[in-house]
Amino acid sequence: MTDKVLPQENIKSPTPVRVMVVDDSAFMRFAITQQLNEDPELQVVGTASNGNEALLLIPQLQPDVITLDVEMPHLDGLSTLREIMKKFPRPVIMFSSLTKDGAAETIQALILGAVDFIAKPDNRLDIRTEMGDIAAKIKSAAKAKVKSAVAHRRLPAVPLTPDKPEKQVRPYRKITPVILIGSSTGGPGALNEIIPALPANLMSPVLIVQHMPSGFTHSLAERLNNISPLKVKEAEPGDELLVGQVLLAPGGFHMVLDENERISLNQKPTVHGVRPSVDVTLNSLSQRFGRNVIAVILTGMGSDGTLGASILHSAGGYVIAEHEKTCVVWGMPRSVVEAGAASAVLPRPQIAKAIEVAIREMMNN
Repeated sequence: MTDKVLPQENIKSPTPVRVMVVDDSAFMRFAITQQLNEDPELQVVGTASNGNEALLLIPQLQPDVITLDVEMPHLDGLSTLREIMKKFPRPVIMFSSLTKDGAAETIQALILGAVDFIAKPDNRLDIRTEMGDIAAKIKSAAKAKVKSAVAHRRLPAVPLTPDKPEKQVRPYRKITPVILIGSSTGGPGALNEIIPALPANLMSPVLIVQHMPSGFTHSLAERLNNISPLKVKEAEPGDELLVGQVLLAPGGFHMVLDENERISLNQKPTVHGVRPSVDVTLNSLSQRFGRNVIAVILTGMGSDGTLGASILHSAGGYVIAEHEKTCVVWGMPRSVVEAGAASAVLPRPQIAKAIEVAIREMMNN
Protein backbone atom coordinates (compact mmCIF):
# COMPACT_ATOMS: atom_id res chain seq x y z
CA MET A 1 0.00 0.00 0.00
CA THR A 2 1.66 3.21 -1.12
CA ASP A 3 1.37 6.53 0.63
CA LYS A 4 -0.70 9.44 -0.49
CA VAL A 5 -0.45 11.09 -3.90
CA LEU A 6 -1.58 14.68 -3.54
CA PRO A 7 -4.48 16.01 -5.65
CA GLN A 8 -3.53 17.73 -8.87
CA GLU A 9 -5.71 20.76 -8.07
CA ASN A 10 -3.14 21.72 -5.40
CA ILE A 11 -0.46 22.25 -8.01
CA LYS A 12 0.47 25.90 -8.34
CA SER A 13 1.40 28.11 -11.25
CA PRO A 14 3.95 28.97 -12.55
CA THR A 15 5.43 25.50 -12.54
CA PRO A 16 6.86 24.92 -9.06
CA VAL A 17 9.59 22.52 -8.03
CA ARG A 18 7.94 19.12 -7.60
CA VAL A 19 8.92 17.58 -4.27
CA MET A 20 8.42 14.09 -2.88
CA VAL A 21 8.72 13.60 0.91
CA VAL A 22 9.90 10.19 2.16
CA ASP A 23 9.80 9.71 5.94
CA ASP A 24 8.54 6.95 8.21
CA SER A 25 7.01 9.50 10.60
CA ALA A 26 3.47 10.47 9.64
CA PHE A 27 3.86 13.68 11.61
CA MET A 28 7.04 14.63 9.74
CA ARG A 29 5.45 13.91 6.38
CA PHE A 30 2.47 16.08 7.29
CA ALA A 31 4.54 18.91 8.80
CA ILE A 32 7.05 19.06 5.95
CA THR A 33 4.31 18.92 3.33
CA GLN A 34 2.29 21.64 5.02
CA GLN A 35 5.26 23.96 5.38
CA LEU A 36 6.66 23.43 1.88
CA ASN A 37 3.29 23.96 0.25
CA GLU A 38 3.17 27.44 1.76
CA ASP A 39 5.99 28.37 -0.62
CA PRO A 40 4.60 29.22 -4.08
CA GLU A 41 7.78 27.93 -5.72
CA LEU A 42 7.41 24.45 -4.23
CA GLN A 43 4.79 21.71 -4.54
CA VAL A 44 4.78 18.45 -2.63
CA VAL A 45 3.34 16.04 -5.17
CA GLY A 46 3.43 12.94 -2.98
CA THR A 47 4.74 11.26 0.14
CA ALA A 48 5.96 7.80 1.11
CA SER A 49 6.50 6.16 4.48
CA ASN A 50 9.42 3.96 3.44
CA GLY A 51 11.87 3.31 0.63
CA ASN A 52 9.85 0.61 -1.08
CA GLU A 53 6.84 2.91 -1.38
CA ALA A 54 9.07 5.69 -2.68
CA LEU A 55 10.54 3.52 -5.42
CA LEU A 56 7.03 2.60 -6.59
CA LEU A 57 5.85 6.23 -6.66
CA ILE A 58 8.84 7.94 -8.30
CA PRO A 59 8.08 6.78 -11.87
CA GLN A 60 4.48 7.91 -11.46
CA LEU A 61 5.08 11.26 -9.78
CA GLN A 62 8.36 12.25 -11.47
CA PRO A 63 9.46 14.56 -8.64
CA ASP A 64 12.19 17.12 -9.30
CA VAL A 65 13.61 16.72 -5.79
CA ILE A 66 13.21 14.02 -3.12
CA THR A 67 13.65 14.53 0.62
CA LEU A 68 14.69 11.22 2.15
CA ASP A 69 14.91 10.17 5.78
CA VAL A 70 18.09 8.26 6.62
CA GLU A 71 16.46 5.98 9.20
CA MET A 72 13.42 4.07 7.91
CA PRO A 73 11.99 0.54 8.23
CA HIS A 74 11.80 -2.04 5.43
CA LEU A 75 14.25 -0.23 3.14
CA ASP A 76 16.50 2.30 4.88
CA GLY A 77 17.53 5.66 3.47
CA LEU A 78 20.94 4.60 2.16
CA SER A 79 19.54 1.52 0.41
CA THR A 80 16.74 3.62 -1.06
CA LEU A 81 19.22 6.26 -2.22
CA ARG A 82 21.30 3.62 -4.00
CA GLU A 83 18.22 2.43 -5.89
CA ILE A 84 17.16 5.98 -6.76
CA MET A 85 20.60 6.84 -8.12
CA LYS A 86 20.67 3.61 -10.12
CA LYS A 87 17.14 3.71 -11.55
CA PHE A 88 15.83 7.29 -11.28
CA PRO A 89 18.82 9.63 -10.77
CA ARG A 90 17.65 13.02 -9.51
CA PRO A 91 18.47 15.44 -6.66
CA VAL A 92 17.97 13.92 -3.20
CA ILE A 93 18.21 15.76 0.12
CA MET A 94 18.73 13.57 3.19
CA PHE A 95 17.07 14.15 6.57
CA SER A 96 19.57 13.08 9.21
CA SER A 97 19.70 12.82 12.99
CA LEU A 98 22.53 14.59 14.81
CA THR A 99 23.91 11.37 16.30
CA LYS A 100 27.36 9.99 15.51
CA ASP A 101 25.82 7.15 13.51
CA GLY A 102 23.48 9.58 11.77
CA ALA A 103 26.40 11.79 10.76
CA ALA A 104 28.37 8.84 9.37
CA GLU A 105 25.37 7.66 7.35
CA THR A 106 24.81 11.18 6.05
CA ILE A 107 28.39 11.38 4.80
CA GLN A 108 27.90 8.02 3.10
CA ALA A 109 24.70 9.34 1.49
CA LEU A 110 26.55 12.38 0.12
CA ILE A 111 29.22 10.09 -1.30
CA LEU A 112 26.52 7.93 -2.91
CA GLY A 113 25.09 10.96 -4.70
CA ALA A 114 22.75 12.87 -2.39
CA VAL A 115 23.00 16.57 -3.20
CA ASP A 116 22.63 17.89 0.35
CA PHE A 117 21.30 17.09 3.81
CA ILE A 118 19.25 18.66 6.56
CA ALA A 119 19.68 17.95 10.26
CA LYS A 120 16.33 16.61 11.44
CA PRO A 121 14.65 18.96 13.95
CA ASP A 122 14.86 17.68 17.52
CA ASN A 123 11.24 18.50 18.26
CA ARG A 124 8.05 19.75 16.65
CA LEU A 125 8.69 23.34 17.64
CA ASP A 126 11.88 23.42 15.56
CA ILE A 127 10.22 22.34 12.32
CA ARG A 128 8.83 25.72 11.28
CA THR A 129 12.12 27.38 12.21
CA GLU A 130 14.03 24.97 10.00
CA MET A 131 11.65 25.16 7.04
CA GLY A 132 13.18 28.28 5.51
CA ASP A 133 16.52 26.49 5.22
CA ILE A 134 14.83 23.34 3.89
CA ALA A 135 12.96 25.26 1.21
CA ALA A 136 16.13 27.05 0.11
CA LYS A 137 18.05 23.79 -0.12
CA ILE A 138 15.29 22.18 -2.17
CA LYS A 139 15.29 25.07 -4.65
CA SER A 140 19.07 24.85 -4.89
CA ALA A 141 18.99 21.08 -5.29
CA ALA A 142 16.53 21.35 -8.17
CA LYS A 143 19.29 23.04 -10.20
CA ALA A 144 21.91 20.41 -9.42
CA LYS A 145 23.34 18.01 -11.99
CA VAL A 146 22.94 14.45 -10.74
CA LYS A 147 24.75 11.48 -12.26
CA SER A 148 23.70 7.85 -12.31
CA ALA A 149 25.26 5.61 -9.68
CA VAL A 150 27.38 3.91 -12.33
CA ALA A 151 29.25 7.21 -12.74
CA HIS A 152 30.30 7.29 -9.09
CA ARG A 153 33.81 6.07 -8.57
CA ARG A 154 34.47 3.78 -5.62
CA LEU A 155 37.89 3.63 -4.03
CA PRO A 156 39.05 0.93 -1.61
CA ALA A 157 40.34 1.73 1.83
CA VAL A 158 44.12 2.08 2.10
CA PRO A 159 45.46 -0.85 4.16
CA LEU A 160 47.92 -0.20 6.98
CA THR A 161 50.66 -2.81 6.66
CA PRO A 162 52.51 -4.21 9.70
CA ASP A 163 55.79 -2.52 8.72
CA LYS A 164 54.02 0.84 8.34
CA PRO A 165 51.25 0.94 10.97
CA GLU A 166 50.67 4.68 10.73
CA LYS A 167 50.59 7.21 7.93
CA GLN A 168 53.75 9.28 7.89
CA VAL A 169 53.64 13.03 8.49
CA ARG A 170 56.59 15.38 8.67
CA PRO A 171 57.30 19.07 9.33
CA TYR A 172 56.39 21.54 6.64
CA ARG A 173 59.14 23.50 4.95
CA LYS A 174 58.14 26.69 3.18
CA ILE A 175 59.90 25.74 -0.04
CA THR A 176 56.66 24.03 -1.04
CA PRO A 177 53.22 25.68 -1.31
CA VAL A 178 50.27 25.10 0.98
CA ILE A 179 47.14 23.60 -0.61
CA LEU A 180 43.66 24.92 0.19
CA ILE A 181 40.61 23.07 -1.16
CA GLY A 182 37.20 24.74 -0.87
CA SER A 183 33.85 23.11 -1.59
CA SER A 184 30.15 23.24 -0.79
CA THR A 185 27.16 21.48 -2.41
CA GLY A 186 28.44 18.23 -3.92
CA GLY A 187 31.74 18.69 -2.13
CA PRO A 188 31.86 15.43 -0.13
CA GLY A 189 31.58 13.43 -3.33
CA ALA A 190 34.28 15.52 -5.00
CA LEU A 191 36.60 15.21 -1.99
CA ASN A 192 35.94 11.45 -1.97
CA GLU A 193 37.54 11.31 -5.42
CA ILE A 194 40.29 13.89 -5.13
CA ILE A 195 41.80 13.35 -1.67
CA PRO A 196 42.38 9.56 -2.10
CA ALA A 197 44.04 10.32 -5.45
CA LEU A 198 46.72 12.47 -3.79
CA PRO A 199 49.89 10.44 -3.15
CA ALA A 200 51.34 9.66 0.27
CA ASN A 201 54.53 11.52 -0.71
CA LEU A 202 52.71 14.77 -1.59
CA MET A 203 55.17 17.54 -0.73
CA SER A 204 52.64 20.05 0.65
CA PRO A 205 50.23 20.24 3.58
CA VAL A 206 46.55 20.35 2.65
CA LEU A 207 43.66 22.27 4.22
CA ILE A 208 39.99 21.71 3.34
CA VAL A 209 37.05 24.03 3.89
CA GLN A 210 33.77 22.22 3.20
CA HIS A 211 30.52 24.05 3.95
CA MET A 212 28.98 21.78 6.56
CA PRO A 213 27.44 22.26 10.01
CA SER A 214 29.03 21.05 13.23
CA GLY A 215 28.65 17.37 14.01
CA PHE A 216 29.26 16.17 10.46
CA THR A 217 32.80 17.25 9.54
CA HIS A 218 34.36 14.76 11.96
CA SER A 219 32.63 11.89 10.14
CA LEU A 220 33.71 13.31 6.77
CA ALA A 221 37.34 13.49 7.95
CA GLU A 222 37.18 9.89 9.20
CA ARG A 223 35.72 8.74 5.90
CA LEU A 224 38.45 10.47 3.88
CA ASN A 225 41.17 9.19 6.20
CA ASN A 226 39.97 5.60 5.74
CA ILE A 227 40.31 5.75 1.96
CA SER A 228 43.35 8.02 1.55
CA PRO A 229 47.13 7.50 1.68
CA LEU A 230 47.36 10.88 3.45
CA LYS A 231 46.35 11.35 7.08
CA VAL A 232 43.05 13.26 7.23
CA LYS A 233 41.69 14.74 10.46
CA GLU A 234 39.29 17.40 11.64
CA ALA A 235 41.36 20.47 12.50
CA GLU A 236 41.89 21.39 16.15
CA PRO A 237 43.33 24.56 17.71
CA GLY A 238 47.12 24.42 17.75
CA ASP A 239 47.46 21.88 14.91
CA GLU A 240 50.63 22.32 12.86
CA LEU A 241 50.79 22.33 9.11
CA LEU A 242 52.39 18.98 8.35
CA VAL A 243 53.38 17.35 5.09
CA GLY A 244 51.39 14.15 4.67
CA GLN A 245 48.41 15.54 6.57
CA VAL A 246 45.08 16.99 5.52
CA LEU A 247 43.20 19.24 7.96
CA LEU A 248 39.44 19.68 7.53
CA ALA A 249 37.82 22.80 9.02
CA PRO A 250 35.26 21.79 11.66
CA GLY A 251 31.66 22.74 10.96
CA GLY A 252 30.60 26.00 12.60
CA PHE A 253 34.15 27.40 12.84
CA HIS A 254 36.28 29.60 10.61
CA MET A 255 39.80 28.16 10.25
CA VAL A 256 42.79 30.51 10.16
CA LEU A 257 46.49 30.49 11.08
CA ASP A 258 47.78 32.26 14.19
CA GLU A 259 51.08 34.15 14.52
CA ASN A 260 52.92 30.86 14.96
CA GLU A 261 51.36 29.45 11.79
CA ARG A 262 49.28 26.99 13.75
CA ILE A 263 45.56 26.37 13.36
CA SER A 264 43.22 28.76 15.12
CA LEU A 265 39.44 28.37 15.09
CA ASN A 266 36.84 31.06 15.72
CA GLN A 267 33.11 31.66 15.55
CA LYS A 268 33.18 35.17 14.14
CA PRO A 269 30.19 36.16 11.96
CA THR A 270 29.44 34.08 8.89
CA VAL A 271 30.94 35.13 5.56
CA HIS A 272 28.75 34.64 2.49
CA GLY A 273 26.28 33.19 4.98
CA VAL A 274 28.58 30.27 5.89
CA ARG A 275 31.02 29.26 8.60
CA PRO A 276 33.56 27.87 7.84
CA SER A 277 34.29 30.12 4.88
CA VAL A 278 36.78 29.41 2.10
CA ASP A 279 37.59 33.11 1.78
CA VAL A 280 38.46 33.41 5.47
CA THR A 281 40.96 30.53 5.36
CA LEU A 282 42.37 31.46 1.97
CA ASN A 283 42.95 35.07 3.01
CA SER A 284 44.71 33.89 6.16
CA LEU A 285 47.01 31.64 4.12
CA SER A 286 47.77 34.44 1.65
CA GLN A 287 48.73 36.74 4.51
CA ARG A 288 51.15 34.14 5.87
CA PHE A 289 52.54 32.61 2.69
CA GLY A 290 51.90 35.18 -0.06
CA ARG A 291 51.93 33.59 -3.51
CA ASN A 292 53.11 30.25 -2.09
CA VAL A 293 49.55 28.88 -2.00
CA ILE A 294 47.56 26.66 -4.36
CA ALA A 295 43.78 27.08 -4.12
CA VAL A 296 41.31 24.55 -5.50
CA ILE A 297 37.67 25.66 -5.74
CA LEU A 298 35.25 22.78 -6.19
CA THR A 299 31.51 22.38 -6.72
CA GLY A 300 29.16 24.52 -4.66
CA MET A 301 26.56 27.28 -4.58
CA GLY A 302 27.46 30.93 -4.33
CA SER A 303 30.78 32.76 -4.56
CA ASP A 304 32.73 31.81 -1.42
CA GLY A 305 36.41 31.61 -2.37
CA THR A 306 36.27 34.12 -5.22
CA LEU A 307 37.70 37.07 -3.29
CA GLY A 308 40.51 35.00 -1.80
CA ALA A 309 41.24 33.35 -5.15
CA SER A 310 41.36 36.74 -6.88
CA ILE A 311 43.85 38.11 -4.34
CA LEU A 312 45.98 34.98 -4.58
CA HIS A 313 45.90 34.91 -8.38
CA SER A 314 46.91 38.57 -8.58
CA ALA A 315 49.83 37.88 -6.23
CA GLY A 316 51.11 35.04 -8.44
CA GLY A 317 49.59 32.07 -6.65
CA TYR A 318 47.89 29.20 -8.46
CA VAL A 319 44.11 28.67 -8.60
CA ILE A 320 42.33 25.59 -9.95
CA ALA A 321 38.57 25.76 -10.57
CA GLU A 322 36.53 22.61 -11.13
CA HIS A 323 35.06 22.39 -14.63
CA GLU A 324 31.32 22.77 -15.06
CA LYS A 325 30.91 19.29 -16.53
CA THR A 326 31.87 17.55 -13.28
CA CYS A 327 30.31 19.99 -10.79
CA VAL A 328 27.08 19.13 -9.02
CA VAL A 329 26.54 22.89 -8.80
CA TRP A 330 28.74 25.16 -10.90
CA GLY A 331 28.50 28.16 -8.62
CA MET A 332 31.72 28.72 -6.66
CA PRO A 333 34.02 27.63 -9.52
CA ARG A 334 32.01 29.66 -12.02
CA SER A 335 32.38 32.77 -9.86
CA VAL A 336 36.15 32.27 -9.76
CA VAL A 337 36.32 31.78 -13.53
CA GLU A 338 34.16 34.82 -14.26
CA ALA A 339 36.36 36.91 -11.95
CA GLY A 340 39.37 35.96 -14.08
CA ALA A 341 41.02 34.32 -11.09
CA ALA A 342 41.42 30.76 -12.40
CA SER A 343 44.87 29.57 -13.48
CA ALA A 344 43.29 26.33 -14.72
CA VAL A 345 39.74 24.99 -15.15
CA LEU A 346 39.75 21.21 -14.91
CA PRO A 347 37.30 18.30 -14.61
CA ARG A 348 37.44 16.48 -11.28
CA PRO A 349 39.47 13.42 -12.39
CA GLN A 350 42.36 15.69 -13.44
CA ILE A 351 42.59 17.81 -10.30
CA ALA A 352 44.76 15.61 -8.06
CA LYS A 353 47.46 15.28 -10.73
CA ALA A 354 47.21 19.00 -11.48
CA ILE A 355 47.92 19.76 -7.81
CA GLU A 356 51.11 17.67 -7.98
CA VAL A 357 52.22 19.41 -11.18
CA ALA A 358 51.47 22.86 -9.75
CA ILE A 359 53.55 22.10 -6.63
CA ARG A 360 56.57 21.16 -8.76
CA GLU A 361 56.19 24.17 -11.04
CA MET A 362 55.86 26.61 -8.14
CA MET A 363 58.96 25.12 -6.48
CA ASN A 364 60.96 25.59 -9.70
CA ASN A 365 59.93 29.23 -10.21
